[in-house]
Amino acid sequence: MATTLEKFDSTGGFSIDKTIVVDEDRNAKDFNTLEVKNKNYSDSSSTTYILRGLNTSTLDLDGLGTQITIESNTINFITGHVVAVNAAGTVYAAKFETSVFCDSVGATTVHSSFQTVIKDAVPVGETWDIQPVGATNRFSYTTIRSGTTSTIKWIVKTEVVSIDWA
Repeated sequence: MATTLEKFDSTGGFSIDKTIVVDEDRNAKDFNTLEVKNKNYSDSSSTTYILRGLNTSTLDLDGLGTQITIESNTINFITGHVVAVNAAGTVYAAKFETSVFCDSVGATTVHSSFQTVIKDAVPVGETWDIQPVGATNRFSYTTIRSGTTSTIKWIVKTEVVSIDWA
């Protein structure tokens, strides 16, 4: 059966399943992740994610444990902007700059990490901690809450700049 291709009509913006992802002013919004590539260099990319979690956990993309995928044979520079908050409005905020190596079999190693604490209002006697962690072809952050039963909500906007080294 023949198919007639129609021109794309973007009047009012581009939408998927009635959710606008590019509006009439060319603003992109409501993406799950965003990958940027230079068409001249297929061996590198930059992808932005949002990870979340509660209390002591490994942060994930979807509430089901899904972590950021790291391709084998890559070197990655990962920047994470962290905010943690409890119901009383107590805030912890930080920025991580992390170097991650993933070898040919997927072993993902955190080479180094630099953390800048922006705001630390955690009450005396409580511990709120976050650290980057690698797993087989995966990356995330692990969090620890102790000294309180208060729910701590964690969110990290994470950008992964990746280059294939093999």
